[in-house]
Amino acid sequence: MNLVRENVTVKLAAVAFVFIATFTAVRVIDSGAPSLSVDSSSGELSGGLRPSSSTADRIEALETHVQQSPSDVQGHVDLGHAYLARFGETEDPSFYPQAERAFETALGLAPADPSALAGMAQLQLSRHQFPQGLALAERARSLNPSNVQYDSLITDGQVELGRYGAAARTLQHYVDRRPELGSYARISYLRELHGDAGGAIRAMELAASAAGEERSANAVYATTLLGKLHADQGDYVTAAREFQRVLALKPGYPDAMLGLATIEFGRGRTEAALDLYRDVQQRIAAPDHAALLGEAEEATGDRAAADRAYQAARDAFDAEAAQGANTATERAVFEAGHGDPARAVELGRFAWHYTPSVRAADAYSWALSSAGRDSEALALSKHAMRLGSRDPMFLYHAGIVALRSGQSERAHSFLTRLVTQSPHFHPLYGPRAQRALEGLD
Repeated sequence: MNLVRENVTVKLAAVAFVFIATFTAVRVIDSGAPSLSVDSSSGELSGGLRPSSSTADRIEALETHVQQSPSDVQGHVDLGHAYLARFGETEDPSFYPQAERAFETALGLAPADPSALAGMAQLQLSRHQFPQGLALAERARSLNPSNVQYDSLITDGQVELGRYGAAARTLQHYVDRRPELGSYARISYLRELHGDAGGAIRAMELAASAAGEERSANAVYATTLLGKLHADQGDYVTAAREFQRVLALKPGYPDAMLGLATIEFGRGRTEAALDLYRDVQQRIAAPDHAALLGEAEEATGDRAAADRAYQAARDAFDAEAAQGANTATERAVFEAGHGDPARAVELGRFAWHYTPSVRAADAYSWALSSAGRDSEALALSKHAMRLGSRDPMFLYHAGIVALRSGQSERAHSFLTRLVTQSPHFHPLYGPRAQRALEGLD
């Protein structure tokens, strides 16, 4: 599992960063905070809230506001964004329908309001409903073409639908007009997808520097992603420093804890790593958190603990799906490794036809491989690797799929690249990659 939810569209969907996904699929890293008006004389938000007020306080104030002013379109839009921000903080999918009701109310009052359409687009992208999200974002931009930030949502949808040329053009339009956190982070992700690790790191450094006050949600998340990029390239010292920096500013920040846990595991500090994995799972029971904990437990030989974590992952996947989230890509990978290969193939097929990205191709390939359909898996793997990604999990899947397909030279190439680049990328699959390569040698 990726640090930021096979997304990062990993976390392509989450509060200050609505890009869980995850890009643990597309990195939507724009502020999820509601755009409440600020009284410049008092420095307070309407309703007596200060800009530093918690998301829960914002929600409470906005709920009161829309009850008192039910025809205020922007109030409902702000409330929808606040619910999305709260999802990003908790990964509780029950905030999805609440956000949907708020945006639907706004659109019921003003069907052609661009901000309401963009809010609904953001919700659908957060749910990984990429076709719907892209269509809504494009409609919002058609109604207000001067708002270049709609390009951020359009870029995210295009990337997750495999429309990389269109995404690059949209992103160029965005960054030319707004060189900022959101545009730099998307440049980083697009470069990462194309195997340009150095360019991805440089762009993410710009994103982090543009994030403002270092304790802000945007700065913390951008720094965490920067740490992940360094870890993926095997620079574990720099990665650990970035993760520790985040945790000094924001103790308990889950993604930084997960990144540090993986590094600790690779250093042989197994118990310290497991404590971090378990702590994250207890804080936020998201599918990827539970799956990664299970994989770490399995790597230590504790099968019972691994099975408990894998069941928690299934429960979390079910909870997200029940609230309208599309988890097919992530769950296909999970089922291929820890569940039902036939179910994995079904999910992978849906993901590939619904969102034909390299990420979906990777998931479908891995699912087909788990079911013993080697020639089909190899064909999809070639598609998954067509951009030249150096993502460690992509490299691992490509190497093992090639090995199972009897393509020893191809397997050796990918596994050598992986083991040379990032030997400790994962507590379970890192050692497996080493053993597979040794078998080929």
